[in-house]
Amino acid sequence: MKKRFLVTLLTMPLALANAFADEGGPTVKFSGYGTAALTRSNTDEAQFARPNQSTGAAKSARFGIDSNLGLQASVTANDTFSFTAQTLVRKDGVDDFRPELAWAFAKAKLSDEFSVRVGRMGLPVFMISDYRNVGYANTMLRPPGEVYSQVPMNGIDGIDATYQRSFGDTNVTAQLALGRTRATLATGPDTRVHMEAKNISALNLVAEHGPLTLRFGRADTKITVADSVSLNGLDAALRATGAGYGFPQLATLADNLAVKNKKASFTSLGLALDWNNILVQSEYAKRKTDSYINDTTSWYLMAGYRIGKFLPYYSHANLKVDSIVANTVPASCPAGYPAACTPTLRVLSGAVNSVSSTGTQGEQSTDSIGLRWDFHRSAALKLQIDRIKPKNGQGLLLQPAAGFKGPVTVGAIAIDFVF
Repeated sequence: MKKRFLVTLLTMPLALANAFADEGGPTVKFSGYGTAALTRSNTDEAQFARPNQSTGAAKSARFGIDSNLGLQASVTANDTFSFTAQTLVRKDGVDDFRPELAWAFAKAKLSDEFSVRVGRMGLPVFMISDYRNVGYANTMLRPPGEVYSQVPMNGIDGIDATYQRSFGDTNVTAQLALGRTRATLATGPDTRVHMEAKNISALNLVAEHGPLTLRFGRADTKITVADSVSLNGLDAALRATGAGYGFPQLATLADNLAVKNKKASFTSLGLALDWNNILVQSEYAKRKTDSYINDTTSWYLMAGYRIGKFLPYYSHANLKVDSIVANTVPASCPAGYPAACTPTLRVLSGAVNSVSSTGTQGEQSTDSIGLRWDFHRSAALKLQIDRIKPKNGQGLLLQPAAGFKGPVTVGAIAIDFVF
């Protein structure tokens, strides 16, 4: 059923082209992109993965970490209306390649400066949101996970409006998107949860002046996480223990940890410089939520230098947890309480720490060196080595062994292509 649905969406532009044939003849275009990559690390004590993958690479090289394939069909019906559909095949949320509908929208160009889209679009929260999965369009082999893991949803179902205008030599673009989205998130090799974000409002402002690009972004939403057995069990245990032993703060703690219609925001700044042979790109972001999902600050800085068809580059990225939900579980029970009270509190305290501590939500830094070789007009070979240093736990690495502290070295080789 899912495959038939995607085929229908991808062939929709052809049907629309026939429908508009009497109005001067539409134009139909098919295009695509992809990455074929092998990724491995220097240890079996933890696994390296991209954001929202359920398993990763260790000493054995894996094809699925950085590989994907995107196919796009678009039709321009006339000077005003166009339609686009894009499907993306990759590993994301489940440990297998599967197709997902990345884009499916209708666009109305109402003037040279103003346009509106309705449907499914990219969620504009990063500098490279619209082409984050198009490896060929990016210098680095992959976007830095320290920043790009902080918003696990890629798309938005709704409407957006874009206004573009030139002020002298400076081009300004303002985009406002409204809608909602859902995503399947990997929480382990065999466990998934569903996150829903509704009432999304995302503002994206970009100013381009010659080789310099500046960007500001802000997104606000209300998020809900469903189907989490561990969170639901912890919520029930906190409320039952609080009621049974007379600790009202445990019910408040359960409310603070829960992710049900909780406010969340993501604010980011970006800078890009492409001047002569010098290339610089940087983003700085802050995430805030009213739940167990920690408030964070993340950033990266990448610099490269073109030498003919070669572009060596270096990047440093950092992710820091700013605040966590305070663990208000008492250390012990007062005298006269049942013998089981204190052991129960200790188990609960450990469970709270396991979901909200700095060590379980990704603090780390990464130093990366890489080389891009544009050996063909529509293909590039990339080599990248990352030195990942987790802080206070496992960082963004998966399935750590007992006592794991890192650091971890990851190497990847990829061919990016467009067609």
